[in-house]
Amino acid sequence: MTITDRTSTSTSRAPVVPLAPTALRPLGIDQVRLDDGFWGRRQVLNAAATIPHCLHWEGEAGWIANFDAVLEGTIAATRTGRQFADSDVYKLLEAMAWEIGRSADASLQHRFDEIVATIERVQGEDGYLNTCFGNPGQADRYTDFEWGHELYNAGHLIQAAMARLRTGFGRDDGLVRIALRAADHVCETFGTDGLQRVGGHPEIEVALVELYRATGEQRYLDQARVFLERRGHHTLADIEFGRAYFQDDVPVREAEVLRGHAVRALYLAAGGIDAALESGDDQLLAAVTAQYRRALARRTYITGGMGSHHQDEAFGADYELPADRAYCETCAGIGSIMVAWRLLLITGDLTYGDVIERTLYNVLATSVAEDGRAFFYTNTLHQRTAGRAASADRISPRALDIGRAAWFEVSCCPTNVARTLAQFGTYVATTSSDGVTLVQYASGDISATLGDGRDVRLRVTTDYPDEGRVRIEVLDAPTDAWDLTIRIPAWAQGATVDLGDGRGPNPVSAPAFTHSGILTPGSAVLLELPLTPRWVHPDTRVDAVRGCVAVERGPLVLCAESLDQVGAADVSRLVVDPSDPPRSADGSAAVVSGGLLDVTDHGLSPYGSQPHAPPIEAAPIRLVPYHSWGNRGPSTMRIWLPTTAALP
Repeated sequence: MTITDRTSTSTSRAPVVPLAPTALRPLGIDQVRLDDGFWGRRQVLNAAATIPHCLHWEGEAGWIANFDAVLEGTIAATRTGRQFADSDVYKLLEAMAWEIGRSADASLQHRFDEIVATIERVQGEDGYLNTCFGNPGQADRYTDFEWGHELYNAGHLIQAAMARLRTGFGRDDGLVRIALRAADHVCETFGTDGLQRVGGHPEIEVALVELYRATGEQRYLDQARVFLERRGHHTLADIEFGRAYFQDDVPVREAEVLRGHAVRALYLAAGGIDAALESGDDQLLAAVTAQYRRALARRTYITGGMGSHHQDEAFGADYELPADRAYCETCAGIGSIMVAWRLLLITGDLTYGDVIERTLYNVLATSVAEDGRAFFYTNTLHQRTAGRAASADRISPRALDIGRAAWFEVSCCPTNVARTLAQFGTYVATTSSDGVTLVQYASGDISATLGDGRDVRLRVTTDYPDEGRVRIEVLDAPTDAWDLTIRIPAWAQGATVDLGDGRGPNPVSAPAFTHSGILTPGSAVLLELPLTPRWVHPDTRVDAVRGCVAVERGPLVLCAESLDQVGAADVSRLVVDPSDPPRSADGSAAVVSGGLLDVTDHGLSPYGSQPHAPPIEAAPIRLVPYHSWGNRGPSTMRIWLPTTAALP
């Protein structure tokens, strides 16, 4: 089937939805078409710059060529990248698959087919596929479960194939064929009578459940559950970080909170939620949901970022959230979005939409540079030193003294960003049997079929988050009653909705507004969200930022970047007076009262008593969206600002 044929047949592109009943159902890639706006522009940039950039660097780094080297018999001598380099190729293929489904890009399809054809030739007869193990001159397969990432690679391969299945391709597609053989190999090798092991990095679990949903093959769901039940029984070695690093310290359903390596924990949670839903395991679902909610309450930064330890990329203890040592790996933010999205669909609780929104604007959007060709691997909340610019033509380490880098020795984050942006439209809205729910505000068209078969088409127009007005026009709708539900963020006190019926705007409150009745084609609903900048105070149990405040405007966390301050001052010298409300400046920026504090250095210990001079050069402090920082060259930056009340 040609691309043109496929894109003209919308019924062949229905999303792969949960087979078990859920409160809300997702839409397909072609049912939400973004245009201009915050996310529409980033989706275009992703297609024009980020995906080609990733293709270039995976070629430059040799990760795609690893598959050619297997065929040439030179892989043992020439292989480049870490054990999981294959997974980054698969995540790139997933991004390409979503983009092909979104835009029908024929040139991208051609390159996609070339890579897939090579990978298919590498795959073994039994379905095993890896460029790091099992080939002549390499270690045998499945000899390093802690760090080998073989099952992790297989999981990302399957998820790439899922993007093909969700964009209208069938079992005869090359990538889908490869993934099905790989999944069958995993089931045969690690089934109840097979190797009693788990992989060090969860990922295969969520992939197998998604494949079950697409194919209806029970063995995939069963194998995902086998892996979930096996974890936590000390099948992995006790490393220097402890078994909690792999979530192999206690069984999944007995854990109290997400812990260990943040990305591993979140991927495992997503797989656990999916498997619990599809198998009707309410106890497992409740356990993982509680773990995630506790992590949100106690182990999550104001940005939505997760992970406060650098040495093991891990969660810290409850309320251990240092701003200047925040790790907040971009992949962990994406993992949190994956978990929150699943819980939103299952429960219909739109407060998970708030979690997704916070993380989208303040982790995902922060990671990628304005030109789409450089990335933050970690997302600190306080940059103490200006550091240096990263090289645009060399692979960078994950150093703390550089800005966004074009590519890293470990580049899981760029391809993760690319695949998430390419499928962004699927996070915008959902359906139920009775209506449509708008989860994220983004300009574009929504075409939905309700659970009872009725069709609804909407046009959303907004400059959000720069402005708070969201206009929802009904283009097509049933002639009888249906529901339009709009998420109202928890921060949006004073929000109003005008139904265009002459009665004017009506106040609405979180978590949602629902209109139940008849909305005819041509009618419009106008949502107004207040975007007045507001002070945010930390939980007093977060010792690292006690005595500080932050500023938010709508969904955006704001920050002070040194380039915007008087004399390009180091942000460590800023203090604010929160008795004065922050005020709007231009666009989405804000200004707060404050000034530069001159700290007299007498050579004493910083913990000793030393005099502080009164504030000098008092001047407004300009704050900008956190997602925009670091695009103008080296600078210092902070989100949490000390207050005058905290001074000695």
